[in-house]
Amino acid sequence: MAGRLAIVAGSGGLPLRLHEAHPDAYCVTLAGTPHELPEGVVHTHRPERLGELFEDLRDHDVTDVVMAGAMARPKLEPSALDAVTAKVAPALMAAMQQGDDGLLRHVIALFEDRGFTVVGAHELVVGLTVPAGMLCGIAPDSAATLDVEFGLDILSALSPLDLGQATVVAGGLCLGIETLQGTDALLEQAAGTPTHKRPEAPGVLVKLPKRGQDLRVDMPAIGPATIEGARRAGLGGIVIAADRVLVLEREATLAAAREAGLFVQALDV
Repeated sequence: MAGRLAIVAGSGGLPLRLHEAHPDAYCVTLAGTPHELPEGVVHTHRPERLGELFEDLRDHDVTDVVMAGAMARPKLEPSALDAVTAKVAPALMAAMQQGDDGLLRHVIALFEDRGFTVVGAHELVVGLTVPAGMLCGIAPDSAATLDVEFGLDILSALSPLDLGQATVVAGGLCLGIETLQGTDALLEQAAGTPTHKRPEAPGVLVKLPKRGQDLRVDMPAIGPATIEGARRAGLGGIVIAADRVLVLEREATLAAAREAGLFVQALDV
């Protein structure tokens, strides 16, 4: 990095992990966004005042920006717009009608057009992603492998629509796909599948980026909550894309998977 790093923080544990690895980073968030960073560390900006945000970053010698954690799509109050936000608002509002990847590409461009370099969390913290291989458990059997292959086909077909990054498949049947509600909601949906409609096969969660997705923001992730959701859903395992999915709290995540009897596998896909 040429200069100072800024962490644009959303919810979840990733912003805290980045702050611990880069304690000198300047931390900002948008008003109304929950975060887990220590009190007094984060500087809050209204989404209607992007000009003030960019100026604040420049005043603190920021050259590189990492966006980490979940953020809701903000509702802009027209009367509060500063000059910069008013100028970009029409295109920004149009981008908000797109999928997550389309919106995030637009947000990246807002920062890059003003001279900031956007970097990915995986570029700043070693070990957030994993190479191909079995991370824990026994390799999936032939039935589970077929479910994985079907899951990969589903996500490949959905990728151009810019929907979610995950699906649950059991016994050759799709129990759900990830949408705006996220992976935890997908697993809850799978857990609620009526017994008479549920195949006997345990099933798998398959999670990977969309084709062409900019991995600097919104890289897919799993963590302890994913394991718990998969356990409640009665799944046999989780398959992720090698080097392209974050494994948050890796030791705790894999320990929970072992305790739940789940396999976790990373594939070159």
